[in-house]
Amino acid sequence: MQNQPLPVPDRQEPLLRVKDLKAYFFMDEGTVKAMDGVSFDVFPGQVVGIVGESGCGKSVTMKAILQILEPSAKIVSGSVTLRNRVDSQNPNSPEETLELTHLHPNSKKMRKLRGAEIALIPQEPMAAFSPVHTVGDQIIETIRLHQDVSKKQARQIAIDVFRSVGISMPEQRIDSYSWELSGGLRQRAIIAMALSCNPRLLIADEPTTAIDVTTQAQILKLLRSLQEERQTSIIFITHDLGVIAQMADEVVVMYLGMVMEKGPVSEIFSNAQHPYTQALLRSIPSVQSAPRIKLPTIAGSIAHPFNRPAGCPFHPRCTHFMRGVCNVSQPKLTQVAKNHFASCFLFQTAGESLVKSGTEQN
Repeated sequence: MQNQPLPVPDRQEPLLRVKDLKAYFFMDEGTVKAMDGVSFDVFPGQVVGIVGESGCGKSVTMKAILQILEPSAKIVSGSVTLRNRVDSQNPNSPEETLELTHLHPNSKKMRKLRGAEIALIPQEPMAAFSPVHTVGDQIIETIRLHQDVSKKQARQIAIDVFRSVGISMPEQRIDSYSWELSGGLRQRAIIAMALSCNPRLLIADEPTTAIDVTTQAQILKLLRSLQEERQTSIIFITHDLGVIAQMADEVVVMYLGMVMEKGPVSEIFSNAQHPYTQALLRSIPSVQSAPRIKLPTIAGSIAHPFNRPAGCPFHPRCTHFMRGVCNVSQPKLTQVAKNHFASCFLFQTAGESLVKSGTEQN
């Protein structure tokens, strides 16, 4: 289906808007609601952190935005709207608003957007790079796919971007294979590939999972400095709230494919409202934590995707569970403060004081 550009947006509008997006996996065993009404905005130059336990739908959200879902998955409703530069290589290019969910995943337009306007830092750089081609050749191919440059010019761009992400001796490293690089260098190389075409939106899918703590700190510092220098918007997907506190401006907390809470990072960490967010924050070790004392954990485990609970998906593990309410219908995102929303019946029935009292008791 051919997408028709919408009117040119105002500069204050978000760069990316995800609205009530639902993506399901249709399998022989049943239907998995991997995303069940996800909504959030990403503004220019902003870092939005998506956090939650494994299996909550973070990576599926990324794949749905990029239209790279598995064959068994399908976007069933909702929208993904992107402010797109008509000429992706011209910073002053006029803009158009595109509805990405109207584009076919293999359409020329969608392939042009991937890499040029929206780039991905995948979770496993070793799996992302081909082991039989040099890292440089793969980055050069990406550059030439989106820019009208010669192979020599593309090689120089790749060397420059290697240098910008802190890879020493870039003229030599560019001819290395991925398996010849250390974990930290591979991570920097995949970041270089993502940045090679100057995208406006960068999706980082747990980019520090497979590296040591020291290298992780270096990678996070690098991403933050590059984001500030280039004013690139970032969607940062992770299960680590410590990383979110360091990187994000806005936070989206997900559980079983739904948004439990979202708001500014300072508000979420100082005044979390949803019981799930509160439980996640209590489980983080602190310098004030008493020695030899076990950290609080969330009772139970995340439900099996084929056995999704009725009502609020978190209610089987929630200390504020209200029988006949939480297990009957799904709560809606409710505004609890400026730019701060929570999906909980405590705000729709018994009021905000219940959540606060629960926080004090715990």
